[in-house]
Amino acid sequence: MTISMYQSSVPVFIHTLTNLSAILDKAAAYSDDKKIDESVLINARLFPDMFPLSRQIQIACDTAKTGAARLAEVEIPSHEDNESTFVQLKERIASTITFLESINAQQIDGKETFNIVYTQRNKERRFIGQPYLLNYLLPNVYFHITAAYAILRHNGVDIGKKDYLGNF
Repeated sequence: MTISMYQSSVPVFIHTLTNLSAILDKAAAYSDDKKIDESVLINARLFPDMFPLSRQIQIACDTAKTGAARLAEVEIPSHEDNESTFVQLKERIASTITFLESINAQQIDGKETFNIVYTQRNKERRFIGQPYLLNYLLPNVYFHITAAYAILRHNGVDIGKKDYLGNF
């Protein structure tokens, strides 16, 4: 049995972002219970040269939606990157999931050798479909969700591996 480009991308992105949203619920509850201003957690970093929680979530969402849009050859939705509350971050995740749900398998399957060319930070980037998904998109989404998880765990939010992996 073969696994499709679609099955390797959109459902995976939706699953991991759904888990991230549930983790944010726990972070918001923790913030309320401990009387910690949520901005403290939202702006928390693991190290001074790393992005804060809010940016980790924004990049995870952007990577998932941008990658899926490029593979499906549809317009990439944009966000302002101005979320400053747990509610706004959860809305960002929900908006990304809604967009991902609008993409179907026919739009992505068969794109293993599809040429992807775009400019990022004034540099032309070139990818081939399957390596773009497996070696660039998936690791980036996981990296930023893991960083968000680690920031919250480091700051005392009671989350564990089950929260990261979610329900199956």
